[in-house]
Amino acid sequence: MDLSGIISIAGMSGLYKVVAQTKNGLIVESLADKKRIPVYATHKVSTLEDVRIYSTEEEVPLKEVFQKIYDTEKGGTTAVDSKAADAELKKYFKAVFAEYDEDRVYGSDIKKVLSWYNILHKE
Repeated sequence: MDLSGIISIAGMSGLYKVVAQTKNGLIVESLADKKRIPVYATHKVSTLEDVRIYSTEEEVPLKEVFQKIYDTEKGGTTAVDSKAADAELKKYFKAVFAEYDEDRVYGSDIKKVLSWYNILHKE
């Protein structure tokens, strides 16, 4: 799974693909509806390549976590909806990624990971 050029923008739902760079920021395209919007230097942008998930040993790249989900689901979407209760999300995530740090990875983080995985799976 290639995560280069895929970003998340704080305060905006979904994932975006970087289309172009401008003098003051970026032009991005929503993966959901393909609409293009400008993103300025004042926005907090995270590239999915740089995202790491806390584990009991070290931080694990998001790409590896996605691969574990992909292998568990045999190439399908997640068995649990990303909007499920925190307890259900944590149980699922523990089954997929047993070594994640339960004290530092919150339910909201798991929701994002599962949501992002499902968005990218549709692509």
